Amino acid sequence: MTKQVAVIGAGIVGACIAFALVKRGARVVLIDRDEPGRACSYGNLGAISESSIAPLAMPGIVSTLPSMLTDRDSPLALAPGYLPRALPWLWRFLASAKPQVVQTNADRLHELYQGSYAAHAALAQEVGVPHLLQQKGHLFLYPDDEARAKDKATWALRSSHGQRLDYLDRAGIEALESGLPARYRSAVLIPDHATVLDPLRYVQAIVRAFVERGGELLRANVRTVKPSAGGWTVMNDSAPIECDEVVVAAGAWAPRLLGTLGITLRLESQRGYHVQYPGQSALISRTVVLADKKVFMAPMMDGLRIGGTVEIAGLDAPPTARRAAVLERLALEIFPQLAGVQPQHWMGHRPCMPDSVPVVGPAPGHAGLWLAVGHGHLGLTGSVNTARRLADALINRPQV
Repeated sequence: MTKQVAVIGAGIVGACIAFALVKRGARVVLIDRDEPGRACSYGNLGAISESSIAPLAMPGIVSTLPSMLTDRDSPLALAPGYLPRALPWLWRFLASAKPQVVQTNADRLHELYQGSYAAHAALAQEVGVPHLLQQKGHLFLYPDDEARAKDKATWALRSSHGQRLDYLDRAGIEALESGLPARYRSAVLIPDHATVLDPLRYVQAIVRAFVERGGELLRANVRTVKPSAGGWTVMNDSAPIECDEVVVAAGAWAPRLLGTLGITLRLESQRGYHVQYPGQSALISRTVVLADKKVFMAPMMDGLRIGGTVEIAGLDAPPTARRAAVLERLALEIFPQLAGVQPQHWMGHRPCMPDSVPVVGPAPGHAGLWLAVGHGHLGLTGSVNTARRLADALINRPQV
């Protein structure tokens, strides 16, 4: 019997899951309150980085976290009034920084992310947008070798899982990107990493292919899901939807939805910002990371996108202008020629688990309910492999 599946959330993860399911013969409705790809998937830096297996909570974070949280311009900011709500998540985050826990979680992330570029390349070809993928590597910049050595644990984790790393001096940096400031004299190139040049168009292409295969796209606000006779009912601001299975891929909003079922998901929004300079993509030829600032710069189809940093302030607070201003200041330090170019601003919610490991699979104690949430900064990277893993488990038969 053909399964009827509702997928809640039309970001990159939900779109990939819906497409994978419909290709396996399921009848699928993909539901989102916004147009596909308009939330976190829209504003990310397009990174496909399968070696990003180092959890955000690394050994040493306990000593550096307090100073980061009190520095208003640091890569990590916490809204003062949000601390009581964030504290349970922060305690779990710090507990995840133990060396043995980090190693276990890195292994789990490697299992999920390995082969991501090949999977995305195949999908982009299938949905007609291979031109959106660019594999020129990611270049991580440091002021000097001493600064790079502060991240040695991260680089060691990547290397131990088979990732090729090219260590560069100033001459090596200039051979790849000649327009970067001279103060950056040390770098690491990950040649296998790639960039999606327009994440929104990528999601739209996947959803378009999903609909062409018989999938249904519904724009509606899901209020709750309830068990019903033989399946589930998705309650929304349109008509209730009866289905056999439900997949929750609602990103940072998943805890609110799952809370209506009594499920507690220890997930927090790490608000990310970007500033984009229209028409300035040619300033760099690949994704460049200011590693000491935790800021990414990517040449997108529509402009130079500069983003990153983390702000913990919840889902409801308005964007913090200071966070975007920090990015603008960095942009002008790196590229003074951007003075006079008016950037576009964006803020979005990364759905982060304390241990950085996404929750992918059946919801315990709720037959027919599936979770695909918590991908943090790597939803794009992990989306295709997540979709394959979940669709195989849900349908329990190979792709057709």
